[in-house]
Amino acid sequence: MILLSCSSNHCSLSSNVMASAATPSTILKSSSTFPHLGWGRRRSCNLPSINRSVSKTTVAYYGLRSPPYKLDALEPYMSQKTLEVHWGAHHRNYVEALNKQLEKNDILYGCTLDELIRLTYNNGNPLPEFNNAAQVWNHDFFWESMQPGGGEMPKLGLLEQIEKDFGSFDNLKDKFIEAALTSFGSGWVWLVLKREKRCLAIVKTSNAINPLVWNDIPIISLDLWEHAYYLDYKNDRAKYVNTYMNHLVSWNAAAARMARAQAFVNLGEPKIPVA
Repeated sequence: MILLSCSSNHCSLSSNVMASAATPSTILKSSSTFPHLGWGRRRSCNLPSINRSVSKTTVAYYGLRSPPYKLDALEPYMSQKTLEVHWGAHHRNYVEALNKQLEKNDILYGCTLDELIRLTYNNGNPLPEFNNAAQVWNHDFFWESMQPGGGEMPKLGLLEQIEKDFGSFDNLKDKFIEAALTSFGSGWVWLVLKREKRCLAIVKTSNAINPLVWNDIPIISLDLWEHAYYLDYKNDRAKYVNTYMNHLVSWNAAAARMARAQAFVNLGEPKIPVA
């Protein structure tokens, strides 16, 4: 992970599940209202209690979640064709590959998706299931980080928090875009809430890694894998990134995530209002 920026005033700079699987005694826990936000310190998977001797028939572990809008709703900035390929093929492949892996590893059965990510990250020595689990979560979160008519300036408490931690909204945009354009290869760029420092920060990660593994709270994300933009923007990553920030990013979703985050991180003033 590279932490690119945090509070310009206070922090120092530093470098769902859809349950359809059942056993005679166990049903995979379904996701909550905020299934992809990584809130709080959830209970750990109670791995020692899993009864390996119980025979079971598994239909599915995780399902493919639909974006919260129609596939053509982000046009002209993200085409229906891109959603059909990116969500309908790439995202689906991650879900199906993860489910195939879990069929062979019942010790991971019953974990929520964010628990599965933390567990399989294995303190920086990822287990085989990590990449697919993280990419399923990452894509769910990415779709929910956009909206039709997005890109407008955030409002009220969220804007005040951004100004507190970055100096201005324009500074945040510039730093986010810079992070995306200086990322090498495939990966993600995130606006996160740092729990211990209690401030917003911009983080870029490689491949499938996401901020949950460091206990950060993601607020928005941008997919920098080439399959996210090649149909609409070819190899013009800069145009894709700027379009995301100006026309696609959902500051409404970000505000809701920040409101939820305040249950776990005391930000003091300003208060982040619930939309």
